[in-house]
Amino acid sequence: MVQAYVLIQTDVGRSSEVAIAIRQVAGVTLAEHVTGPYDVIALVEAVTIDELGQMVISRIQEIQGIVRTLTCTVVHY
Repeated sequence: MVQAYVLIQTDVGRSSEVAIAIRQVAGVTLAEHVTGPYDVIALVEAVTIDELGQMVISRIQEIQGIVRTLTCTVVHY
C-alpha cells in the first residue's frame, strides 16, 4: 500500500467545499481544511504509486476550486 499527503491550495473561500468533495474520492482516507499556505490536506492510499498518481491527477485535481496540489509520498523505513 502506498500512502501520500496531498497539500491543496484552493480558490478563496472554497476550502470547505473542496474538502467535502475530496472525501468522496475512492482512496482518500482523510481530508481536512487547515490554516497556513495550504487550504486542505488529504491523506490518500493506493495499491501502487502509479494508481496513486492517477488518483491525484484524474480525480483530485479535477475538483472545481483547486488551484494547486503538492503530493508528498509517505516513506516507510
